[in-house]
Amino acid sequence: MSDKTTTPSLSTTMGYHKLSIQNRKCKIVKRSTFTKMKQEKAKEKKKRRKADAEMREALGEAAPPKPVPHTTESLRPPDITTVEAGDEEVTADAENDEFAKYFNCETSPKILVTTNKKSSLETRKLLDELVNVMPNSEYVKRGKVDMKNLVKQAVENQYSHIVVLNEDLKKPNSIVVSHLPEGPTATFRLTSVKLKKQLKRHGNATNHRPEVILNNFKTRLGHSVGRMLGSLFHMDPEFRGRNVVTFHNQRDFIFFRRHRYVFKKNAKVGLQELGPRLTLKLRRLQKGTFDTTGGEYEWYHNHKNMDVSRRTFFL
Repeated sequence: MSDKTTTPSLSTTMGYHKLSIQNRKCKIVKRSTFTKMKQEKAKEKKKRRKADAEMREALGEAAPPKPVPHTTESLRPPDITTVEAGDEEVTADAENDEFAKYFNCETSPKILVTTNKKSSLETRKLLDELVNVMPNSEYVKRGKVDMKNLVKQAVENQYSHIVVLNEDLKKPNSIVVSHLPEGPTATFRLTSVKLKKQLKRHGNATNHRPEVILNNFKTRLGHSVGRMLGSLFHMDPEFRGRNVVTFHNQRDFIFFRRHRYVFKKNAKVGLQELGPRLTLKLRRLQKGTFDTTGGEYEWYHNHKNMDVSRRTFFL
């Protein structure tokens, strides 16, 4: 009878091989050992999935429910400001807030769009596309006018919103949205900017008013920010243009996209991106119009106190 014993697989001796990998001096051997360990682990996972699928097929309706995977969103701690669907208090607030007249189609937004005092070419390119995105918006050259006087001029000319695009190192880095004449004013950090020409297979936008989608704003603060962004657009879309603008909130990052519905054969529907593409992150929400000295803030992002846990979100 042979005294040979079978060697255990790499995955069954995970702890041992972790130590052996760390103690190896040759990088090539270390890399190959780690690759084999990952391959065996993947094979075992595939076997478990196949066995689970066969078991569910055999049991049919009597099969146990599939386990829900843990994500950062599912592990989010409870928040008293979270809004449930059909909340009467939130509905009543939405009917009487400063943005209700836009969502009820009682009036149309009139937007003044401008930049910082000395804007670069990259900022002006993004500005042109933003003016094209927002119906009834107009670019006004900033010149040497400060923000307070700019707000006064906008109110006198009956603008409903003012949008200011700021830059740093000749690249757009923040955007200020202020509702006139009494606020509020939101400041967003601007990242991941891609213009239309930088997108693959992009389409050319038409002048039709787009449909607006506000998605995944779950808290009272998120509802306020979402309604403010939505008020920049007409709430009476022209569906013939098949244009849609989306503000999607995920982990407090607001992703902005603009698409067109494309109807294909066999009743299939696709999306063609029109651009631009950008990401917003709320930095502060201020009552009233722009005032850095005496303004009262509804919410202010303090990274030292607020960025303690990756599972805590505010929108």
